[in-house]
Amino acid sequence: MNNKMFSGSFFFILIILATNWLSIEAQKCKPSGKLRGKEPPPGQCNQGNDSECCKKGKLYPTYTCSPQVSKKTKATLTINSFQKGGDGGGPSACDNKFHSDKSPVVALSTGWYNKGSRCLDHITIHGNGRSVKAMVVDECDSTVGCDAEHDYQPPCANNLVDASKAVWKALGVSESDPKWGFMDIFWSDA
Repeated sequence: MNNKMFSGSFFFILIILATNWLSIEAQKCKPSGKLRGKEPPPGQCNQGNDSECCKKGKLYPTYTCSPQVSKKTKATLTINSFQKGGDGGGPSACDNKFHSDKSPVVALSTGWYNKGSRCLDHITIHGNGRSVKAMVVDECDSTVGCDAEHDYQPPCANNLVDASKAVWKALGVSESDPKWGFMDIFWSDA
């Protein structure tokens, strides 16, 4: 009987420790601040790929961090055009160039971008039952937004992989698919 009580107590304590550890892991990346939205000047917010424009007075959370990277990092895949005139704004931060929608390239949220430490490296994206390698060319800025430099779009969430159309197509998601533009994925450094 004592062994059963000890085993049960040990198991209960183990569950509590695991729950606390997961809770601490999830809490490591909290918003670092808030940014108040400004009304974009007429015609200045590029809404390509269903991009959101800032709303006057709305508070947007900002982040200097992203969830911890693992062999299977959970993220949200969004869509971005890295071409000149696309909704990505100016040239990519890593190489100061524009990239074709036919090239598998991505921007990572600020924490994952990590001051450019992943620039021009490849990541592997897993989603929709497929995987694709893509090159990191830009930051999806989680710290600022609602200004001309960021095409009057809000700051990015802290868990985004913002990808070109080529990435979406390689994952077998067509433009008519309801998942197009916003899908849960996993990614890892390639």
